[in-house]
Amino acid sequence: MAVVVELLRTEADGAISFGNHKLETKAKVEDFEHAGDLLKVKTYKSITKLEKNGMFAYESVPGTSVNSFVEKEDGVSFLVEGDEDAQITVGLEDETEYEVFINDVNIGRMKTNLSGKLNLSVELAGAGEVKVKVTK
Repeated sequence: MAVVVELLRTEADGAISFGNHKLETKAKVEDFEHAGDLLKVKTYKSITKLEKNGMFAYESVPGTSVNSFVEKEDGVSFLVEGDEDAQITVGLEDETEYEVFINDVNIGRMKTNLSGKLNLSVELAGAGEVKVKVTK
């Protein structure tokens, strides 16, 4: 897996890929149309953030590169890469429990907060791509 040079793109299977954790300076793409939604991404080595229709969808600190990001009614899945371990926050349903899988290993159930955000830590340093799946 590699950084997303375009910063945000649609994949052949309908997923999106975004972010570039190698950038030294901030970069962004706004008003990107995908499946009837408007997406916005801001990214560089310190943070990667995705918004969908002006609402929070994804954030990582430090920045990450995300491939095959798919949102479904029951959760979200994606492949993530970064130079350092990352704190990742995804936007889901408010006050809902989800099963979280990292590289197909169930790390347990987590509950979103009042604003639907779920926080997780992902070990990325030297790991290459890491598969994340969050499902009801």
